[in-house]
Amino acid sequence: MKELDPLVFLSVFHEMLGPMLWLMLLLAVGGIAAFVALLLKEQGLVSRRLVRAELLGVLGGGVALVIMAKVSSSGFTDAGGPADWFLIALVYGVGLVGTTILAYSAMGWMRPRMR
Repeated sequence: MKELDPLVFLSVFHEMLGPMLWLMLLLAVGGIAAFVALLLKEQGLVSRRLVRAELLGVLGGGVALVIMAKVSSSGFTDAGGPADWFLIALVYGVGLVGTTILAYSAMGWMRPRMR
């Protein structure tokens, strides 16, 4: 495999996640759109809300690891080389960042900042 084909990745993820893939993609796109709209509306970040969202992001990273373990045929004890550990860290990081963005957006739209 000399080149990366996005359709191969899409096929593999669809095989692993099934319909949950489309739900996760929709949630990611919607969360990013809500986050950008909130930033434009409030013209900046609210630090207290960001810290709370980051704390929830730590839990979201853990949930991402649990989902990864459920949909793959291997567990954490099967990780042998640096590439495996890098992938585990990457999954945790994506879960952390994604949950932080979603939580920040949800908190911001439910309770907007008072001026």
